[in-house]
Amino acid sequence: MENKIKTLLLENSLSVFGVKIDEKLIQFQKTRKDVDGDLTLVIFPFVKILKASPAQVGDDIGRFLKENLEEIKSFEVVSGFLNISLSNPYWKEVLMNIAKDELFGCSSELSGQLYMVEYSSPNTNKPLHLGHMRNIFLGYSVAEILKANGHEVVKTQIINDRGIHICKSMVAWEQFAAKDVNGNRETPETSGMKGDHFVGKYYIEFDKQVTLQGFEMAYQWRENDYADAIIPNEAKEKLPGLFKAYEDSTDDKKKAGIYRKIAAFAVPFAQLTLDAKEMLLKWEANDPEAYKLWTTMNNWVYVGFDKTYNRMQVDFDKIYYESETFLIGKDLVTDGLKKEVFFKKEDGSVWVDLSDEGLDEKLVLRADGTAVYMTQDIGTAIDRFKDYPDLNGIIYTVGNEQDYHFQVLFLILKKLGFDWAKNCYHLSYGMVDLPDGKMKSREGRVVDADDLMEEVVSMAKESTKERGHLDGMTDAERENLYEMIGMGGLKYYLLKVDPQKRMKFNPDESIELNGNTGPFIQYAYARINSLMSKVELEDVNNHLAIQQDEKDLIKQLNEFPNIIKEAGVSYSPALIANYTYDLVKNYNSFYQSNSVMKETDVALKNARILISQSTGKVIHTAMRLLGINVPNRM
Repeated sequence: MENKIKTLLLENSLSVFGVKIDEKLIQFQKTRKDVDGDLTLVIFPFVKILKASPAQVGDDIGRFLKENLEEIKSFEVVSGFLNISLSNPYWKEVLMNIAKDELFGCSSELSGQLYMVEYSSPNTNKPLHLGHMRNIFLGYSVAEILKANGHEVVKTQIINDRGIHICKSMVAWEQFAAKDVNGNRETPETSGMKGDHFVGKYYIEFDKQVTLQGFEMAYQWRENDYADAIIPNEAKEKLPGLFKAYEDSTDDKKKAGIYRKIAAFAVPFAQLTLDAKEMLLKWEANDPEAYKLWTTMNNWVYVGFDKTYNRMQVDFDKIYYESETFLIGKDLVTDGLKKEVFFKKEDGSVWVDLSDEGLDEKLVLRADGTAVYMTQDIGTAIDRFKDYPDLNGIIYTVGNEQDYHFQVLFLILKKLGFDWAKNCYHLSYGMVDLPDGKMKSREGRVVDADDLMEEVVSMAKESTKERGHLDGMTDAERENLYEMIGMGGLKYYLLKVDPQKRMKFNPDESIELNGNTGPFIQYAYARINSLMSKVELEDVNNHLAIQQDEKDLIKQLNEFPNIIKEAGVSYSPALIANYTYDLVKNYNSFYQSNSVMKETDVALKNARILISQSTGKVIHTAMRLLGINVPNRM
């Protein structure tokens, strides 16, 4: 209707306004709840043109529209806004169109645009955790929403399979892995551990052992009155106080924290740190033994990741590996040096000066020639546009802790002369906290993704059993239902919050059947599905009637396509999640107040059946875009 009104005003602008008007002057907004109307036209842009009061301008435009559009029943001008009420026949037609369109809400035409969405992008030194889950579900959902807007999408991840953190797990496995009687070190198979968990165990072991070495080194410095301490004087001045606080502390948690602070001064010089750095140099030099160990441990992790992704029900179209793209980045740095985009310092390290952009200098290559994250991200971006030259943009789903990193990355790409850098977008999202604070992978204080999925599904199983309603279901159907409810609750909980906001995760709340939760919406779908199996339409084309309650729900259903568009523009699945929650709430209230099965007025009953069917369809589509399945029975 907005487009119809806009077209009418543009075609008749000379007679209505006396001049040709710009399309941008025609602005609509949502009608306030405290006034009558179905859509609102902003009058202020026309006041100056017509040189009349807002009330007069609104009345003139309102009368013109009512005379020329039969769908307009009435209008009212309030404080410079033209509130337009549409006729019941119009809303009945809207309902019929919604009911007939199986893909209602999604674009029926291809946009001709191609986007790449990056998400997950894990390190191969640890399993996926809760923070990854928000990233993965967010990226997957954004990709599906872009598809619903008619765009072609490539889902991708860049696997961080190289770097000092990977070498830490490698060194720890070599030095600390348990051996059998034949001297063979344990593996995921022999230990019965999932591959990513197994490698992650040694990453944690490295941190434990290097922290111990660091503390012991710092202790020796103290014993020698810091004469041989290879740290700045200001650091030496801090250590005596930290040692005293450590020895005086009786609180175990506080003592552990001080222990780490002391160790941190010496960790860079600990033997394990030196071993990890040596391993990195060997790997980058293609040392056969280092490369074989790296390949073996990474493969263990990939098998583990695949199992996790399968349970999450997410997929990828293209996978990139930092071990390959960092080489492209290094070549580009070399080329950039020749073009004077980068500069070399006395120690041989390579930097880019971004002071003209209001930033500082940024390292792109270490003095020893090894790459940093920025190096590989430059290479990855180049590789992607080489693989997909028609890309309209790349959406990087990465936490807001990396805001500065991506600001720098896009500026460097621009300086290197890549015009497509302007089409790169950082989908920055807030971190997920535990009840007691931030997660730390190297200390092993994380919510493991596999454990969390198992927990929420188990909780869903117990709560569903308590409610009953499982008669007639096979064991397989019941297990599938538990999985659907648990995973649906988990995904919805992580997606309903605006991506930019930091959030705290509570697994108990995620599977609640009441409130803004996935199971609440899933249950509504199951109930509608059950209702629709018991009722039939009767000659709907000639028998359809609506009242105010029906009209309100039709209006809300009709908003769905715009919600999908808005979610696609802002990359926010939260818009779809919260729209669906509000729709379900309103449908539940409608259902409580208006009978469907027992309604004696055939025309009214038909409308309520179509509204129920359409609500179920919208729920199904909305939840699909969030990566959530809905049960036919619950």
